[in-house]
Amino acid sequence: MIDTADTADTPDGADGARSSGEAEVLAVEGAIAGELRLLEPAVRSSGTEARKLFDPEFTEVGSSGRRWTYEEMLAELPGFDDAQPDGPRIEASAMRGVLLAPGLVHLTYETVFEGRRARRSSLWRQDENGAWRMYYHQGTPVPEG
Repeated sequence: MIDTADTADTPDGADGARSSGEAEVLAVEGAIAGELRLLEPAVRSSGTEARKLFDPEFTEVGSSGRRWTYEEMLAELPGFDDAQPDGPRIEASAMRGVLLAPGLVHLTYETVFEGRRARRSSLWRQDENGAWRMYYHQGTPVPEG
């Protein structure tokens, strides 16, 4: 497992090829970068920018229990409170990732939004052009107390 503090470079092998450890670090870093971009109000409010980060087969089970499709998320996301420039911000912490298979990264982390905590899990897959795109996301509320 790799977290945001464990992303030190791994040296290349003698033949110049990337080691499997370096490949994992780069994959996890790519997924984390995408996840953090999706938390930015400027990205959330822009259908064009968000579209670059969601896989066309994206689905989500939100912390409310609602199931979202790619089309629904792109249509609704710009109207969310956290997509507004002067709106409340999502605070993310303890983000960690693991490479499950080539081109597939699993991220976990916690968020706080308007005083509500949630545990989050995302699957990111790499497309044919090498870009990381969110394939699946789930949010689970953390009970108070």
